[in-house]
Amino acid sequence: MKDLKTRVITAIIGILLLIFIVFKGKLYLSMSITILSIIGLWEFYSSLNNINIRPINYMGYLGAIGLFISNAFQVVTVELVFYMITAILLIILLLNKKVKILDIATTLLGVIYIPFFFFHIYKLDGTRYIWLVFLIAFGTDTFAYLVGNLVGEHKLSPKISPNKTIEGALGGIIGSLIITIVFGYFADIDLIFKLMLLSILASIVSQVGDLVASRIKRIVKIKDFGFIFPGHGGVLDRFDSIIFCAPIIYYYVVYFLI
Repeated sequence: MKDLKTRVITAIIGILLLIFIVFKGKLYLSMSITILSIIGLWEFYSSLNNINIRPINYMGYLGAIGLFISNAFQVVTVELVFYMITAILLIILLLNKKVKILDIATTLLGVIYIPFFFFHIYKLDGTRYIWLVFLIAFGTDTFAYLVGNLVGEHKLSPKISPNKTIEGALGGIIGSLIITIVFGYFADIDLIFKLMLLSILASIVSQVGDLVASRIKRIVKIKDFGFIFPGHGGVLDRFDSIIFCAPIIYYYVVYFLI
């Protein structure tokens, strides 16, 4: 009961803070994404230490800061950020015999997986579509949990996430669809069928993101990535689905809705 109370309180505070940050946008949003990205990178890199992989942590953090500068101030391009990070990592590999190729590869993977994916939210700043990232991801999680607990019988991926069911996954997609239709109505978006398709696609990708995070945790033998959100775990535990579905929503909006 105490754990449930903690989860609910954390969720309420988190939602209110999220709404405030998204409404303010711009520097508030980009700074928040950068902070979450750096914490997420720390969680990811720390987890890999359990299986004797040693990413170059500070290069990942510099990558996140570089993406912040690229997105918030447009002083440099994303391509230049990735070139510089990759080149420096390869030079480190050349000069330091203790560093392995796997260390370099996972460092770069962390930058792509977390801050690069994350910053697609910022690319939607100032548009009504930014809310879809959170509505679809959280809506999918919530409905999948509820439906899975009520009628879930058939396991979705028992070796990766034993508690997830096929019924829950379908419930998450349907719940996301309902939320998106309601949002489209109140946001006065006429392209309702395109919105529905986006909802289904992003809901599936959101659940894939959740499974990817679960798979990583299985590999590194941990229950949670972190503890920053009481009752919810770390950044990657709470934002795994958002990180994964933000890019697909952004590109869909750019190519089909704008």
